Amino acid sequence: MFEKTKKVSEKNALKGRAEALKIISSHSVLGSVITPPFAEGLELAEFGLGCFWGAERKFWQLEGVVSTAVGYSSGYTPNPTYEEVCSGSTGHNEVVRVVFDPRVIAYASLLAVFWESHNPTQGMQQGGDIGTQYRSGIYTHSEHQQTLAMASLELFQDALKESGVSGIGSITTEIQLAQPFYYAEEYHQQYLAKNPGGYCGLGGLGITYPL
Repeated sequence: MFEKTKKVSEKNALKGRAEALKIISSHSVLGSVITPPFAEGLELAEFGLGCFWGAERKFWQLEGVVSTAVGYSSGYTPNPTYEEVCSGSTGHNEVVRVVFDPRVIAYASLLAVFWESHNPTQGMQQGGDIGTQYRSGIYTHSEHQQTLAMASLELFQDALKESGVSGIGSITTEIQLAQPFYYAEEYHQQYLAKNPGGYCGLGGLGITYPL
């Protein structure tokens, strides 16, 4: 039995498998591809902010975002399944991968959406969703992104303090260089477009990120 709120060690994680899950490389909303290769000049960003269904919808609505996909990152088990991730036995987080055009939307604007769309102070949960797969995380694809992400955490922590809202603690968001991203099962991709009445537990604190 794995503890829901404690990340499993690499030694105790499931061994996984060599074969990747099969998905359709077509975004059901944007019509773009969701798997590489992507067009020249586009960049990647990955975020964990709770259940990835609602997180993905937040980002595909932005001008300058060319594609999105949901998957698993920051864990140990190669090519995990949803059930394995939810069991806490792989170490992964539920994340959304964002493919964006930096000539249209800046990485800093993606960070603003990230901070404003969830509560980054809850540790291994997001609202009523409890488990290591719901932790807050930013997974960067360059030193530039890493620098901006670290600075954004300090900015938003200051904004939380200045808000005067009671009961808000320190930010628990993990910021790491991106590790292998494993695509989630096909039915998870653009889930809320396929199921408009589906569950979305995403909710921010009502505090504006000082962009």
